[in-house]
Amino acid sequence: MSHRLLRRLAASCLLVVAVPALAEPAIRVDQLGFVPGARKLAVVEGIEASQPFSVVRAKDGKTVFKGTLEAPANWTPADRMAALADFSAFGTPGVYRIEVRGVPASDAFRIDAKAYAGLNDAALKAYYYNRASTALDARHAGVYARAAGHPDTQVEIHPSAASPGRPAGTVVSAPKGWYDAGDYNKYIVNSGISTWTLLAAYAHYPKFFKGRDINIPESGNAVPDILDEAMWNLEWMLAMQDPGDGGVYHKLTNLQFDGIVMPAQANARRYMVGKGTAATLDFAAVMAKAARVYAPYEAQFPGVPARMRAAAEAAWGWAMTHPDVAYVQPGDVKTGGYNDETFDDEFAWAAAELYLLTGTPAYYQTFERHAQPPGVPNWANVGALGWISLASELPRLPDDAARAKVRDGVVGEASKLATKWSQSAWRVSMQPGDFRWGSNADVLNQAMMLLQGYRLDGDRAQLDAAQSQLDYILGRNPLGVSFVTGQGARSPMNIHHRPSEADGITAPVPGWLSGGPNPGQQDAKDCKTARYASALPALSWLDDTCSYASNEVAINWNAPLVYVSAALQALTPATVEGKR
Repeated sequence: MSHRLLRRLAASCLLVVAVPALAEPAIRVDQLGFVPGARKLAVVEGIEASQPFSVVRAKDGKTVFKGTLEAPANWTPADRMAALADFSAFGTPGVYRIEVRGVPASDAFRIDAKAYAGLNDAALKAYYYNRASTALDARHAGVYARAAGHPDTQVEIHPSAASPGRPAGTVVSAPKGWYDAGDYNKYIVNSGISTWTLLAAYAHYPKFFKGRDINIPESGNAVPDILDEAMWNLEWMLAMQDPGDGGVYHKLTNLQFDGIVMPAQANARRYMVGKGTAATLDFAAVMAKAARVYAPYEAQFPGVPARMRAAAEAAWGWAMTHPDVAYVQPGDVKTGGYNDETFDDEFAWAAAELYLLTGTPAYYQTFERHAQPPGVPNWANVGALGWISLASELPRLPDDAARAKVRDGVVGEASKLATKWSQSAWRVSMQPGDFRWGSNADVLNQAMMLLQGYRLDGDRAQLDAAQSQLDYILGRNPLGVSFVTGQGARSPMNIHHRPSEADGITAPVPGWLSGGPNPGQQDAKDCKTARYASALPALSWLDDTCSYASNEVAINWNAPLVYVSAALQALTPATVEGKR
């Protein structure tokens, strides 16, 4: 029965049913394109039955591939009918569009052996644009050059962070690091997952990163640019450890958020705030990981890997004697909380990284005591990061039982996500409840877990599902937007990001991932001149600077974009023949 007939019957009261809304006809496709051997899908909205589709050459409209759409089905998060066009069998490099009778042609897209190389460069360079304590010069930043802000060499110990060796009011130095998000503060728990993800991207795909030059001041120093950029933040993180006891401060911030000004105009007093178990264990995990990753670069960073190891072990010692110190936001501090009150995931992550660094059996035993099933990582649930690291080093695990446990745990999570992908009308793993603050990072962290499964057992469905997750980010979504600034035919222009708002330049700083649809709409009361068009999970997004709940950017959201774009570039077969 057609949807037109269903609507007529409902209108005449002969039948009352919930009918998914038919959107305006549109073809949604990854606006950047595909590596030749990728699974290539587009989504057609606004049709009621399967029909033919064509892939045509953009320059002259010549048809190069024909296929038939799958039967339309409802995708609950947007309450829209979606029909899939699968043109995976076509892999000739070039620029193309998808055509369906009665529907506007799709955006142009490329099939290219380096389809995501430029995206990866942009997503990584976004971190350079968010560096604290330094000027960005025109040679490296172009029109986004700016004066230095937040030297952070005169930071006051807040009463919440006081210790015998550093009482309240003590002035310390902690320069460098990245601004966390749209604001100018720096938070250890969010830096932790962000920095680890960049280090993992390099560790898993070193050949991809070794030849890349993203034009940062350190480019050309015989160190991959991704490691140079991560070091900028690692040096700040090292300064966040109390040398007297090994504990780690929760954050370095103002007492309140800065206004919409450039970094050099934000001059409020800065404080070390809080000290807790989550921050300290996140720090221990990242330093243990970094100590291994930077060991081959001892000549460029003399003594630094050893310093990182010592810092990780000191932080672990503090956490073992303070295993349940939750961060509590002081009454006079109004910046981001990143509150977390459960620490099994942090203990498991840090123990896994310290085991791989030291080989000490007790660390693996601690991982086993605290580890929960991997799940999909985020800043508040980091346990999966330990599973990923262990799965990447299976031969180093204690015995066959440990290897089977870790492998099965990671592959099991990837398999669950791949099943959700295969059952989705839109071919994404996201469920309605996954659309929340930072939903686009959830999309990409799901992709990262799918890629771990593919790396372990080669199940092509997991690689294909990860591809679809990135396709969603780059335009194959019901909003028809590439969520990465400066990438694709239409991308966010009004991100919640102080430099992008205050610099007087129309285009936002490039390479940033917008937070994405969020039906919570926590910022609705603050958006006076703009309104969300829909409350449906996958449509609840607002391209306005007021929308910190759906259009802010953050370092932990960009990190899986760097990982996934590198992984798909490195792992996807170069030709269609190698696909199946």
